[in-house]
Amino acid sequence: MLSLVHLRVLAAVAQHGSVTEAAKELHYSQSSVSHHLARLETATGVKLVQRVGRGIRLTPEGRLLAGRATEILGRVDAATNELAAQAGLQAGRVRLAANASPLSTIVPKAAARLEQAYPGLELILIDRHPVEALQLLRQGEIDVALIFRHAGAPVEEEEEGFRLVHIGDDPIYLVSRRPDDSIANHRHSAWIGGCERCQDELTTLCRQAGFTPRIASLSDDMVVVQALVAAGKGVTTLPGLALQAHRRPDIHTTELTGFTRRLYAVTYGDPPDPPATIALIQAIQDSTR
Repeated sequence: MLSLVHLRVLAAVAQHGSVTEAAKELHYSQSSVSHHLARLETATGVKLVQRVGRGIRLTPEGRLLAGRATEILGRVDAATNELAAQAGLQAGRVRLAANASPLSTIVPKAAARLEQAYPGLELILIDRHPVEALQLLRQGEIDVALIFRHAGAPVEEEEEGFRLVHIGDDPIYLVSRRPDDSIANHRHSAWIGGCERCQDELTTLCRQAGFTPRIASLSDDMVVVQALVAAGKGVTTLPGLALQAHRRPDIHTTELTGFTRRLYAVTYGDPPDPPATIALIQAIQDSTR
């Protein structure tokens, strides 16, 4: 039986002539696109793509099916849009999990936009770190996870099923009691660590400066962390969104150029997403501009 997901992948490959570009459009990994193509070939019993040098091209059978796939998907998308327009998103709910810094900055703005556009739509918010948020997403307990990864880190969420939309980048700051400070000045200082991803981020930054940080305290709370720095109990790093949410006047922050967090809105399962999910992600994107 033909799957709409497989047809959507084939149509994207036909449009772009590239697995890489198709993966970008669909927010899939390249391996996931290749997997869907292989499944479609198994379902149809014919060869749909062939290797040409480092790229691929569609076989005659692949071009035929891709043309039909475009027609089918167009009709499905039109029906979805018509149904969403008729319902008008006047009721229902959408659930989001994110950690504290976006929950206290981006998300309230997005919630206000969503309420203004769709007053009958209920938004449920949950405070969770990225790993926990992705687990809730996989289990179907939320509809969108708003997560971060530091730039350059592998995006392991790009496995089959997860789909990522890049929301924006968040600068990282050294938080200390010195103005115009640098990580290199704190080779022997005590450091304040946080969640698993935050600590990985901190360790990576310090190792780039030639040392491994000595973690003396642990806290996920941006208020507690800044209070500890102000009391001379250590130094740490925080993202810009956390400092937007809460900023003590008796600390100093120094932006670490060339190192940022990348923010993603993540959904799980086969596209297309429900209209309420699409509306929420659009509101988040609008709130970061």
